[in-house]
Amino acid sequence: MDLGIRDRVAMVAAASKGIGYAVAAALAEEGCRVSICARGGQELEAARARLETIGGNGRVFAQVADVSRSGDIDRWHAATVAALGAVDILVTNTGGPPAALFTALTDEQWEAGFQSTLMNVVRLSRLVIPDMQRRHWGRIIHLTSLVAKHPADDLTISTTLRTGLSALTRTQSNQLARSGILVNAVLPGNTLTERARHLAAVRATARGITPDEALDHVAQSVPVGRLADPAEIGAAVAFLASERASYITGVSLLVDGGVAQCPI
Repeated sequence: MDLGIRDRVAMVAAASKGIGYAVAAALAEEGCRVSICARGGQELEAARARLETIGGNGRVFAQVADVSRSGDIDRWHAATVAALGAVDILVTNTGGPPAALFTALTDEQWEAGFQSTLMNVVRLSRLVIPDMQRRHWGRIIHLTSLVAKHPADDLTISTTLRTGLSALTRTQSNQLARSGILVNAVLPGNTLTERARHLAAVRATARGITPDEALDHVAQSVPVGRLADPAEIGAAVAFLASERASYITGVSLLVDGGVAQCPI
C-alpha cells in the first residue's frame, strides 16, 4: 500500500536505535526525507548511514541532540529545515525515565523525567506547528508507552508523565484539527529493545532469576505470547503519519499484543 507521504519531511527524535530507529526506517521506506537525532554521535552516524540505503530517497539528516535540552531542540529543528525543508511529520520520542518505586525517587529524578518525557514534546510541537498551519497539513505522533493505560509499579515516573502525554495528545488534536494537523499517540507494549533488556536485568536481580527468564516471563504475560519487534511499532507510526489515516486524530493507539484489553 502506498501511504502517500513520499518526499514529506519527517523529524524523529531519539532515533539512533530501538523503536525510534524503527520508526525512522518505516518512514524512509515510504520515501520520506528523514531527520533524526540522538545523544551519541557514533550510533547516530551509523543509523544515518543505514537509513540512507532504505527506500531509494537517500535524504537523511542527522544531528546530535539531547531532547531534554531546549537549546538542542531549537538547533536540531533549525538545521532540519535548512537541510530538508519545513517539517510535515513530527515523531516525538525519548528514552524512559529510571525504574523505581515512588518512595525511592528524588525531586531531581522527577524534574529530569519531566524535562525529557513531557517538555521535549511541548517544545518540539511548538516549533513545527506554525509551518504545518501555514500549509494546512501536518502529522504529530507521540511515542509514549503501554504504561499510560496499564501502569507498572516500578515505572512510577514514566506511568505518571506518559499518562499526562496522552491528555496532551487529545488536547492538541482538538485544537489543531481544523488546521489540517492530526495528532495521535502510539503506546508500544513490551518491545524487544535495549531498554527492555535493561529492565529485564534489573527485575531479574530483584527476583533472583536470569535476564532471559525475566524476558520470557514478560513475553508469557502478553496474550500473543511474545514481545513486539520494533518494526511493528514503526509500521503503526508510519500509517498514522500517512494520507491513509486522514480521518484519525486524538487516538492513543495501543500496540501491545493485547495486554491492555480493558482501558483504565
